[in-house]
Amino acid sequence: MLQTEEREKLKIIIQQHIQEAAKEIEELKEFVKPVSLDASIGRISRMDAINNKSINEDALMKTKKRLVKLENVQAIADSKEFGMCIKCGDPIPFGRLEFMPEARTCVKCAPRR
Repeated sequence: MLQTEEREKLKIIIQQHIQEAAKEIEELKEFVKPVSLDASIGRISRMDAINNKSINEDALMKTKKRLVKLENVQAIADSKEFGMCIKCGDPIPFGRLEFMPEARTCVKCAPRR
């Protein structure tokens, strides 16, 4: 169970992560604009630009998903379920939440990649 001061610190961290994600989304939106065919760049440079665009589109999608998770966890930050693993019900260590405030599972229950 989270202590009051830990909960308050995490609420600040969540808000900071939300702001950072929103800023990153705005920056990535600039990088995913279509590559103009009339741009005066060479064939290799155009291919490079198209490749970078797809990488940035993936980053944009992941950042949007993370923002949704952060907003969802912000909505429950004052509830008893915040900081508790949704799979096993054990407390999620403060260090994990501090590093990854959108985490809803403990390390033991986290999906393996």
